[in-house]
Formats: sequence, structure tokens, C-alpha cells
Amino acid sequence: MCRWIAYTGSPVRLDELLYKPANSLVMQSLHSRLGAEPTNGDGFGVGWYDEHSSTPGLFRSVEPAWSDRNLRELSQHVRSGVVLAHVRATSGSAVQQTNCHPFRHDRWLFMHNGLIARFSELKRDLQLAVDPELFPTIEGTTDSETLFHLTLTFGLTDDPQKAVAAAIGLVEDVARRHGVEYPMQGTIATTDGERLWAFRYSSEGRSRSLFHNQDVAVLRQQYPDNPTLHGLSADTRIVVSEPLGDLRGAWLEVPESTCLVIGGGVQETVPFAPAAP
Repeated sequence: MCRWIAYTGSPVRLDELLYKPANSLVMQSLHSRLGAEPTNGDGFGVGWYDEHSSTPGLFRSVEPAWSDRNLRELSQHVRSGVVLAHVRATSGSAVQQTNCHPFRHDRWLFMHNGLIARFSELKRDLQLAVDPELFPTIEGTTDSETLFHLTLTFGLTDDPQKAVAAAIGLVEDVARRHGVEYPMQGTIATTDGERLWAFRYSSEGRSRSLFHNQDVAVLRQQYPDNPTLHGLSADTRIVVSEPLGDLRGAWLEVPESTCLVIGGGVQETVPFAPAAP
């Protein structure tokens, strides 16, 4: 489907995340190791937060990430302490800029790897559940953007875990009525620039891959001669569709049906399950 990365920590240049790791997100756009498809060339997007605006910056393109010169140029100059980036492999919707992740609403960013099965049959019922004030802000045609607007409808800005649980609960309820057995597949990341929430869930219990980095202090003890680790702040947290490198012990798999809550250098892992909206 897609590959993504979510970063929070001391400010870094975007190219440190997108290009420089051995298995960087740009590399994954061309040669994904763990994705459903090895190539994710149907567009990309990157969102970041800085001190210049109350809303995050956003750059999206339908070009493949590996060949976009504007992305390379931008990434060498933008620094941020909170970054979401995504490379896309469409599950059927059009290759267009408004279908590229992350999606933005006020201070919030949202991205998704996976799909809502048989979305075209469920789309009408799902979009009718979107708050009428939010409905006009749906710009594209993806299941992911509809899911984002459902989470906003169910209170993402107040309680992200509850809102995502309610949105997926609605998806599964509508799907059952349409005879779709396993409708939800995916990993999700959302942030307001202060805290980050990452979810791994599928109706079938076989979610797309998701990992987070080991505590930086622990890694420094294990690899005292690795200069890369000394350039990271102690509160650095990275959540990725697949590891950015092969350093043993550096990456831990996020368990099935789990939510990671990250803020202020603290990470909490909690069980996740859909709920009745």
C-alpha cells in the first residue's frame, strides 16, 4: 500500500529523515522491503511544524519521491522537530495531489497506510456520517481522507484514541451491513505538533508492518562508537512502516491492535480496539 515515517525530537533537516538513512523513506518508495508492494510511486507528501506558523507546513506531489528534485531541494533547507512523511501506492483512487498524505486540518496532520476494503460500496454511508461543517473540506477521493474526517467528527482534537476507535468502529459497522468481512486495514499516524499518536490495527488481525525506535539512551550504551546516535536527542522518537536501517536492536515492532502515544519524550503503549461511535 504505502510507507510512512513520523518523527518527534530535536529539530533535524528533512533530508536526515527522508534521504540519508540506509533504508530511508525515499529508498522505500522505490524498493520497499516489507510493504504490500515494493514500489510506492503514486505521489508523496511531507508535513512539518515550526515556530513561524500556528499550522503545519505541507508539501505534496504526484511525482515519485525518488525523482522529485523539489523534494530534495526543500529537504536540505527545512528543519523541524515534528515531521510526518508518506509515500503512496494507490489502492484504486486517482493519482492526484489532493489524494496524497498527510492530510491537514488546522493544527492536525493525519496519514494512513492500508485501505478500507470495498470503499466504493461503503463511501456514501461513511461520508454521510461526517460532520456537515467538515464535509466541504474533503478535497480528494481516498478512503484515508474520509477516515480522517470521521476522526475529526468524533472528536480527534479532544481525544485522538477515542476518535480513531469510533471512526474505525463505524467503518466496521457499515461494512458488516454491506457484507464486507474484513473492512479495515492499516497503520495510522496523527499529531497536533505537540503529541503523536500511532495506531496499528486491522479487522483481520494481520496489520501492515509498523516499528518504533529503541530508547536512544539504551542504543548509545549498546553502540558507544556509533556517531549517528550521538546526534539524536534523548527524547527522539521515530515511528516507521519499516526500519530505516539494520542496526541490531534499534527497532521494535509495534504489536497488533496497539496505540503509541508519544509526547515530551515519553512513550506509552496501550491496547487499541474499535468502539461504537
